[in-house]
Amino acid sequence: MSESRFSIFYGWYVLGASSLILFISSGARLTIGVMMKPMIAEFGWSRSAVSLAVFTNMVVFAISVIIVGKLYDRYGPKWVIIVSSVLFSAGYILMAAMTSFWQFLLLYGFLSAAGTGGTTLALFAVLMSKWFEKRRGFAISLGLSGGCFGQFVVVPLFTHTVLAYGWRLSNLCIGLVSLMVNVVLVLLVIKGDPEDLGVEPYGHATVDDRERMGRHVPEPSRVQDLRLGEAMKTGSLWLFAFAMFVCGSGDFMVSTHLIALVTDHGISATTGGNMLAWFGLLSLGGILVAGPASDLIGNRIPIALTFALRVALFLLILKYQGLTSFYFFSLGFGFSFLVTAPLSATLAGRLYGFSHVGTITGFVHTIHHVGGGLWAYLGGVIFDQTGSYDLVFIISAITAFMAMVSTLLIRETRHQLR
Repeated sequence: MSESRFSIFYGWYVLGASSLILFISSGARLTIGVMMKPMIAEFGWSRSAVSLAVFTNMVVFAISVIIVGKLYDRYGPKWVIIVSSVLFSAGYILMAAMTSFWQFLLLYGFLSAAGTGGTTLALFAVLMSKWFEKRRGFAISLGLSGGCFGQFVVVPLFTHTVLAYGWRLSNLCIGLVSLMVNVVLVLLVIKGDPEDLGVEPYGHATVDDRERMGRHVPEPSRVQDLRLGEAMKTGSLWLFAFAMFVCGSGDFMVSTHLIALVTDHGISATTGGNMLAWFGLLSLGGILVAGPASDLIGNRIPIALTFALRVALFLLILKYQGLTSFYFFSLGFGFSFLVTAPLSATLAGRLYGFSHVGTITGFVHTIHHVGGGLWAYLGGVIFDQTGSYDLVFIISAITAFMAMVSTLLIRETRHQLR
């Protein structure tokens, strides 16, 4: 099939479908912060207990990302996304009828989490990297922007339905909508590789094309792409993995506990939901800046600046805890929330090549999610023990500074086998 058969490059359709899938799944993932206090009120659970389910969810999610990365590299995205969507949706649908903590742990902590790896940013960032060669960072950012809009729309809508109709009906609706939308888009639109349609990636130029433009450009490098095991022998991978661990710890501690935190200070749940929604929308600004910036100056500086911003925000919230400071914290942290999402695939490709980018990116995102789950859980434990999140913010500020330094030490050049 020739590229000329399409008036618009087909990769844009794939990008649009990916963005819509992320619109629902990314918004749904933040709803746990909305449900925390209503479930505690109904069942009498502690924040530590709900946070333990979040930790379990993130660990299973992290493992699923590795598995999804391997399956994606071998089979492509179609059935990976479909099976993942069934698991993800089933967890939310069945939660509508749960009556005990072990059911919550099973449905949210395991079942829904097992499906999250195939409906999340990491897989779609890899998918976009296959379809776009020119301005790859911008294309990935644009595709992932659907997740930001989803958080902005889904979270306040979910908050409204929880307050009006309860968290059970809200979960049922999210599960059903996610399942229907994902399956239809995957079957009708998603293609895993331009070669499936007999076309080249967007912006691909052959040596002949470049010669016709009067420029001599060397032939593509024949440096061997590294597998995950080979990449693990380089210091750069472990520096980035540490930074991603810290990144995840901040992401999911804040998104899990933000509404509980602000309602502790007398702010309404509706306002807290709006803060979390703006948190999600501002993440759009972060990824739209990060992608093009990576095309121009590489990945290290945008990531390092993200951690510098987080240090400042954690110190701010330690000193000021009121409506204005919470909004400022939410907006600033939201801006930093998804900066690493478009950069993980591009950084892995620059360091190790794109042949095994799904597996390598899956590993890095696994570290990210384990950090997220662990710190979300410990945030609940520390609150139950101290009655405050202050110690959580102190530790978060210190580790964010360490992650900034770690990122700057990454050697952002193509790595080779020794």
